[in-house]
Amino acid sequence: MTQTIGKYEVIRTLGKGATAVVYLARDPGSQREVAVKLIQFGDDNAAMSRRLRKLFQTEDSIGRRLDHPNIVKLYDAVIEPERAYLVMEFIDGTALDHYCAINRLLPMHRVIGIIFKCCLALDHAFRQGVVHRDIKPANILIDADDNPKITDFGLALNLHKDMNRDSTFVMGVGSPAYMSPEQIKNYPLNQKTDLYSLGVLLFQLLTGRLPFRANNQGALVYKIINADTPSVCALNPNLPSGLDPIIKKALEKDLYSRYRNGAEFAKDLSTVRYQMFDEDAVVQDTTHFERLRRIEFFTEFEDIELWEVLRISVWREVAEKVVLIREGDKNRVFGVLLGGFVEVSVGGKAICRLGTGEVVGEMAYLHPSDTTRFCSVVTLEPTLFLEINSAALELSSDELHERFQKTLVSRVLGRLRDANQALAERGPSAVQGSRAGCDLELAPP
Repeated sequence: MTQTIGKYEVIRTLGKGATAVVYLARDPGSQREVAVKLIQFGDDNAAMSRRLRKLFQTEDSIGRRLDHPNIVKLYDAVIEPERAYLVMEFIDGTALDHYCAINRLLPMHRVIGIIFKCCLALDHAFRQGVVHRDIKPANILIDADDNPKITDFGLALNLHKDMNRDSTFVMGVGSPAYMSPEQIKNYPLNQKTDLYSLGVLLFQLLTGRLPFRANNQGALVYKIINADTPSVCALNPNLPSGLDPIIKKALEKDLYSRYRNGAEFAKDLSTVRYQMFDEDAVVQDTTHFERLRRIEFFTEFEDIELWEVLRISVWREVAEKVVLIREGDKNRVFGVLLGGFVEVSVGGKAICRLGTGEVVGEMAYLHPSDTTRFCSVVTLEPTLFLEINSAALELSSDELHERFQKTLVSRVLGRLRDANQALAERGPSAVQGSRAGCDLELAPP
């Protein structure tokens, strides 16, 4: 027997949350597929049941006012004594949180297009007097044509009502990592809080990490309120520099300096010049990943760490007799040779030649204070050089940072042993002594 929710025929379960289950169902009248969000009211917790009813009524009343191609449409709402359900547009797509991992990031131009449309959707919501208050990746669905659909307005704030009497205006709504400083402080909210959250999401989709991270919620809250926003271009050097001021403005802690509305945010995004096309980006990323996986230097790196390496590095094709590192300069440039050969010299005298898989420039990066270059590195033939952005590496995941530190220190120690061996071959015979603790001759008194 087919399960039904009201008149809607259940096809399968789409997902389960803390307070609701979402089903794929069929509307027998229109024969279209719909998503049905079912909430059960429990007798054992009257306070929670009242809150669930309030959230349901909020989503129903607000959802009926919103009509935008990038907001999930609400078709029907039913409240019964023991349960309630919303009938919504079914989106055959993927939640945006699927694309937040470093190894699944979307090409830049697709990210900009998605966020651009979300800006316009939030602008429409605000003009209807609605602030979402819980913009996060899981609440944005992406269909096959890259159209975002914002969903879950259950925590939304209705600006048309008196906020002092609006029981949906409570501390703690929203997801901490995406909450604006004013939301954390429990200040009155307007549309700018959603634009802040959207800025956090844009940062994450471009870099694979959140702008503010911490080991506990207290430290995270402190950073959101007080810390400067990291440069998105430092974390991903392949991004155009024009993105930095856009994200900085979206994440302004001062409300007067932040974007006033979604349309203003969208206008600035439209000015960004895209660097790559979708198919080219995917092919290039996959090809680069496979090449790194074959390089001995990266043998111990996890796949997800290699994807992160791709985001913080620049692939440089360098001609013959080009200086990669110059003796006496002060910088922290370092990288890995992916092809070709280089010569390392000091004071105009060659000391070694290095080929594919070797790292150059690591000493200045590892030194805690002195960035002076004591060697020069010059290409001997056309060379492919993976230049690691040291500033981006400092801001990368703890796992990647630790992996680089261990690998670089291991390489330095290996070269030190080789240097000692070379010095020993050229040095005089050593003094022969006794093993400590045995056959010791005491000096006469």
